[in-house]
Amino acid sequence: MVARSQNYSSEISVIIDPETILLPNFLTTLHCAYKLDRDWFLVSMIPSVSNFPFHMDDTGNHWLKEDGASIGIGKLQEYAIKELQWSNCGEKLVMAWNRGDVPLYSGILPPFLHGKGFYNSWVLHEVLSSEFRLVIDGSYIVSAIYPQADTANDGWEVKGNNHLAVLYGSLYSGEQNKLTTDLKFIKCLGKHFLFDSVKKVVFYHEGSSRPFFSFKDGMAFLLTWPLHFGIQQRLIRCIDDLNFLGIECFLKKIYNIAFTEPLTLSIPFDLESLLQITADKDKTIVLAVAGDNYREMLMSWVCQLRHLAVSNFIVCALDAETYQFALLMGLPVFMDPLAPSNISFNDCHFGTNCFQRVTKVKSRIVLQILKMGYNVLLSDVDVYWFSNPLTYLQSFGPAILVTQSDEYNETGPINLPRRLNSGFYFTRSDPPTIAAMEKVVKHALTSTLSEQPSFYDVLCGEGGINRVDDNHCLEPGTNLTIHFLDRNLFPNGAYKGLWEKRNVRSYCKKQGCIILHNNWVSGRKRKLERQVHSGLWEYDSAQRMCLQSWHQTSLTSHSF
Repeated sequence: MVARSQNYSSEISVIIDPETILLPNFLTTLHCAYKLDRDWFLVSMIPSVSNFPFHMDDTGNHWLKEDGASIGIGKLQEYAIKELQWSNCGEKLVMAWNRGDVPLYSGILPPFLHGKGFYNSWVLHEVLSSEFRLVIDGSYIVSAIYPQADTANDGWEVKGNNHLAVLYGSLYSGEQNKLTTDLKFIKCLGKHFLFDSVKKVVFYHEGSSRPFFSFKDGMAFLLTWPLHFGIQQRLIRCIDDLNFLGIECFLKKIYNIAFTEPLTLSIPFDLESLLQITADKDKTIVLAVAGDNYREMLMSWVCQLRHLAVSNFIVCALDAETYQFALLMGLPVFMDPLAPSNISFNDCHFGTNCFQRVTKVKSRIVLQILKMGYNVLLSDVDVYWFSNPLTYLQSFGPAILVTQSDEYNETGPINLPRRLNSGFYFTRSDPPTIAAMEKVVKHALTSTLSEQPSFYDVLCGEGGINRVDDNHCLEPGTNLTIHFLDRNLFPNGAYKGLWEKRNVRSYCKKQGCIILHNNWVSGRKRKLERQVHSGLWEYDSAQRMCLQSWHQTSLTSHSF
C-alpha cells in the first residue's frame, strides 16, 4: 500500500482505515500542509465517537439522521467534535505526506497484516527517527473520526504484526528516546495555525508560512505585523485551552508496551483446517513444498500466483526457518512434522542425498491431502506460471494423473523410462489415484533415490512396460491413467533450449507456454541466476514485497 501510494503521480498521498470518516477540516489541513516549502509528513490521531446516529443514503452522497432527515456535513462535524473521545489513544491514525524529494524513512517496511495493529506505530516511529521530513501533528484539528471504539484483538495475527515490528526498524531497539514532534496544526479564531509547542512559536499558515508571533508567560511577542491586543489575548487563551495530547498520547502507549524477545510464532491451523479455508469451490489445492534454501524462489512463485489471482495455494515448510518466514510474509503455511532433519540446505539440489530425502516429503503430503478429499496440483517453486493451468488440468477427468514430461528430445515418445517429472503434476481425490499414490510413497520409502524414479517405476512400470502409447501409461493394479502433458504448453527446463532464448518470456508466450520449469540446471545458485536474468522473477528480496510495474528486478547478494 505504501509503495503503491508513493509511486502515484499525485502530489499528496493519504493512508487511512476504510471505516474512518473524513471531515471538512481534513482538506483544509492538507491545504495548509501543501503550502509548506519542506517535505512533510502529517499524522493525526483519530478520536472515536461511540454514539454516532448517522448513516449514508443509498447514493453515498448525503448523511442522514436516524429519522431519515438529511444533515449537513458542517453540523455533523460539530456533533462529532462534541461527542468525540480521546481516551483510547488507539491504533487509528490518518497519515499523509507530499511527494517530495526524500523518502519517508530509512529501511524496509515489513509486510504487516492490515487491520491487526502495530503498523501505524511502526511507520510513525520510523518517520520520526529517520528525521528526513517535517513531522506535523494534526490531531487538534479533528479532521477525522472513527464511529466506534477500538476493540481488543490479541489473536495470532496481532502477535505476528508485533513480531514484525520488533524484527524491523528501531521501534523496540531500546533507543526510542521517547520520540515526538513539537509541530502542531491548531485551529483558533476560525483560522488554522502551525504551532511549535516547545518554542512557543505560532506560524499564521493560511496567509504566510513565516513566524507570526511567539509568546511566553501570557505575553505575545510579534514577529511580523502588528496584532490587536484583544486578538492576542484570545489567541493565547485558545492555545492555553488546548489539551496537547495528540500523538504524544499515541506514542506513549507504544513505548509503554512491555517488550520481551519474540517467541516462535505459530498459527492455529493444522493442515485440515488450512485446507478448508484455502481450497477452491472444486476442493482443489495448489501445494508447494519448500525449505530455507529456496525462500526467495518460494516468494517469487507466490507473487506470480498472486498476480494471476490464484489464491487456493498452501505451503508445506520443511523446517522451522521456512515456517517462520512464510508466516511473517502472510502465506498459508503448515509445518511437516515428519520432514527430514539434519540436512544441509545450502547443498540441497538435484542429485544430492539431501534432495533425495526432501523430495519424498512431497508425495507423502500429496497422498495425505488426497485422503482428506482434496484434489492436488503439486508445483515445485521453480515452476514459473504464465497463466493459471487449473482449468486445463481439471478437464482430464477422474482416474487420470496428469504430469509434466522431463523428456528433452523434441521428437519421439515423451513417456520413456524415468521421464516423468514429479515437480509438476495434478491428482484427483479418487480411489484409483489414492491407491496408486500409496504405491508410489511405499516404493520411495525403500528407495535410495529421489521420489521421481519411484513415480515412473510404479506408474509406468520398470523400463516403461505400462506404456500404452507415446504419452500415456496405465497402472494395471489401480487402472489409473498417467497422461504426459504437451511440452509446448508445459515445457521442462531442457526442452527447445527455452531458458537460453534472448527473451524467454516473449518466446514462451508466442509458443503458448502455460508454465516453464526451471529444472535441468545444476546447483541452486545457477538456478536462481538463470531465472532472475531471464526476467521471470516476481519478488524483490530487498524490499520484502512482490515486484510491481514500477520496480527494477534485483536480488541481494545473500539470495545466491
